[in-house]
Amino acid sequence: MSKFFSYEERLHLQSYLKEGFSFKEISRRLGKDPSTISREVRKYSSEIATGYPGQPHNTCRNRRSCTRRKICAEKCSRSSIYCKHCPLCNQSCPDYIEEVCWARYRAPYICNGCTVIGKCSLVKTFYDAERAHIKANEVISESRSGLCVSEQEVLRLNHILTPLVLQGQSLHQIYINYKDELMCSEKTMYNYVDACIFDVRNIDLPRKVRFRERYKKPEFKVDRSCRIGRTYEGFEKFIEKYPDTAVVQMDTVIGSKGGKCLLTIHFVNSSFMLAFLRDANTSKSVTDIFAYLYELLGDKYFKNLFPVLLTDNGSEFSNPKAIEEPDILQGKKTRVFYCDAGKPYQKGAIEVNHELIRRILPKGTSFDQLTQDDIDLMMNHINSYKRKKLNNRSPYETFSFYHGEEVLVKLGCKPVQAGDIKLKPSLLKK
Repeated sequence: MSKFFSYEERLHLQSYLKEGFSFKEISRRLGKDPSTISREVRKYSSEIATGYPGQPHNTCRNRRSCTRRKICAEKCSRSSIYCKHCPLCNQSCPDYIEEVCWARYRAPYICNGCTVIGKCSLVKTFYDAERAHIKANEVISESRSGLCVSEQEVLRLNHILTPLVLQGQSLHQIYINYKDELMCSEKTMYNYVDACIFDVRNIDLPRKVRFRERYKKPEFKVDRSCRIGRTYEGFEKFIEKYPDTAVVQMDTVIGSKGGKCLLTIHFVNSSFMLAFLRDANTSKSVTDIFAYLYELLGDKYFKNLFPVLLTDNGSEFSNPKAIEEPDILQGKKTRVFYCDAGKPYQKGAIEVNHELIRRILPKGTSFDQLTQDDIDLMMNHINSYKRKKLNNRSPYETFSFYHGEEVLVKLGCKPVQAGDIKLKPSLLKK
């Protein structure tokens, strides 16, 4: 039986743990040994210190009966209520006694299937398939990196190689004549010289420094399994089943190569667009923005605004689970779907709206000197620009009609008078 888990197997394992299956039953379903399942869960689970709605993280044994107030004095902004509701309580209280959930130290070692998790404020242990897969790949990568050679072996090889290289001999020449003494391949010798573990360097080799290293376009390996159940065909079926669902499209606007970029979020029914400045075009930067929006808007507004998200196959959108579940304990809040590869017209509304951004930030313009305030100013002008398809109303007015002015205030959006709207690069020139 294989001891290695694929991403799909980890997803099944997470599902089985949540349903409360034993390791023996899970091993039968996955075709693996029970001890392999146990090691996987213990090795790649994550501890999370969190409470539940209305109660912050609190591990004190006396938290249920405690009536103490003002332990933190000036440090606490919530001194008018019981200290057990304050996140600083455990750190400040002299009578603090830690309580540990011992269920976490016996099979199944995690809280995924716990029936009382909704009322628990202790430290929890969760097995999350995505985090486990990333952690496992990091362990494998670290185990395969570096040089597997002892210090004594380095000294021995250095004693043979260095004098001959300084005499002008190539590594190939040395390898041919001293193959039995070196006891390593020619490629290994070059790797060791590259790693600078000998007294000689690449500069000392007769020809190596004369050749420029070929440019190789960096590849970002995307786990294609994140697209399972999220294809454009699946999106069409979902919209056919729920035709009244408002669709939100998202994409990336690139500045100069390797610099800052924008995440754009386009509400199709109102043509209203949000844009967020990111330091790099990474998956983490996208998920951080959605975590921020969830915290800013709250559960109700977030679910109403983002029922469905449609995007392309860019590597920055390769973590749909973190977008769908901005808070791992609160469950799925939206659904992410992907367009077919090479078919940007499937999210044509956001592509068309990007033309307005390009009036202010032409292609090739660097975003590195911009701030989020600059981006907010730009989007306020774009969202105040009236559209014929909206019956000569602006996206701001239409969005306000659908979702209310309070949401716009939370998002920090402001209308711009018609006579003041400017869609030229000079808008952001200081």
